[in-house]
Amino acid sequence: MLRGLWSAASGMAAQKLTIDVIANNLANVNTAGFKKSRTDFQDLMYQTISEAGSTTETGDQIPVGIQVGMGTMPVGVHKIFEQGDFEETKNELDLAIEGKGFFKVISNEEELYSRAGNFKMDSDRNIVTANGDKLQPEMTIPENTVTIAIDANGTVTVFDPDGTGTSLGAIELYSFPNPAGLFSQGHNLYRATDGSGEAVSGTPGSDGMGTIVQGFVEVSNVDVVKEMVSMIMAQRAYEANSKTIKTADNMMQIVNNISR
Repeated sequence: MLRGLWSAASGMAAQKLTIDVIANNLANVNTAGFKKSRTDFQDLMYQTISEAGSTTETGDQIPVGIQVGMGTMPVGVHKIFEQGDFEETKNELDLAIEGKGFFKVISNEEELYSRAGNFKMDSDRNIVTANGDKLQPEMTIPENTVTIAIDANGTVTVFDPDGTGTSLGAIELYSFPNPAGLFSQGHNLYRATDGSGEAVSGTPGSDGMGTIVQGFVEVSNVDVVKEMVSMIMAQRAYEANSKTIKTADNMMQIVNNISR
């Protein structure tokens, strides 16, 4: 009977984690460049009472064994880097990546990566994130700039009042062998880990990299309807596990009352 109690308890803990992940997804439904997460679970050890294929005392073979599971456990919270929708802003420093790739920024002398392209200009006229982290490679916008143009390949061109264009260089994108292995730093930033592999730089539009779209922001890839359905399923699973605990408790109570 105790197996059922602990198995159901592990199921309740698993669904609690699922609700935590769903809540974070929904909380960031309007966060630029946010990527939703999904919980992954696996079953625990099994108590083997009899093994399939073993023989009986009479020499017959048992076609199906008896194994009783011990519940479930979380094995990962998986970031899903599928493309989010684009929102048009017409802001010259709002950039969206169409396809694979990340922007690189420097934050506290550490190289970090982001899908959020809602960049700003600081007092030194550098292109930075909302937290002041500088886009890499660094670019300083000249004081007499009237218009900034960024093409699909990341080339940044500024135009003065006379309409003369000057190229400031190109924005590079970075990819990883396993983006799901990136460490979420918060503030729309990710840090490379051994699980993600090392960053590979590339020119937008080549070597499998996505292209850059100016005047747009990639919004969160959270599907509110799917998250709500997942939340209902998690809630019902949590409720079912709680009823399993109650049922097991009632059965144990019956056993305890036999001698009365």
